[in-house]
Amino acid sequence: MEARRFVVLRHEPGESGPRELHWDLMLEFGDRLRTWALSREPLAGVPIAAEELPAHRSAYLDYEGPVSRGRGTVSRFDRGTFELEAESADEITATLAGRRLKGYLRLHRDASSQRWTVLLAPN
Repeated sequence: MEARRFVVLRHEPGESGPRELHWDLMLEFGDRLRTWALSREPLAGVPIAAEELPAHRSAYLDYEGPVSRGRGTVSRFDRGTFELEAESADEITATLAGRRLKGYLRLHRDASSQRWTVLLAPN
């Protein structure tokens, strides 16, 4: 399997855009990053509510600083590589190899609410 990159950014709110602190989980798919806003800091074994956001530019893999149009500031929480295990419309599973986050990742969408749940399990 091919290793792809991921990043988790801590997103501090700004004057416009998100109103609360959240973490952006970004997974590399080609030249774009599939992105989810996590409601809390990612911790192994703790289910996290998430909202899928529009795809982001791959430049965010290496970016820290202010976000355009007063949408706050991002700082890197973690980054590394992942191996995609499976992908469907409602679920993505992968193995993460980051500095902080290591192990099994499962993103699951509830088809009725369109909300996602993220679960990290250590190796």
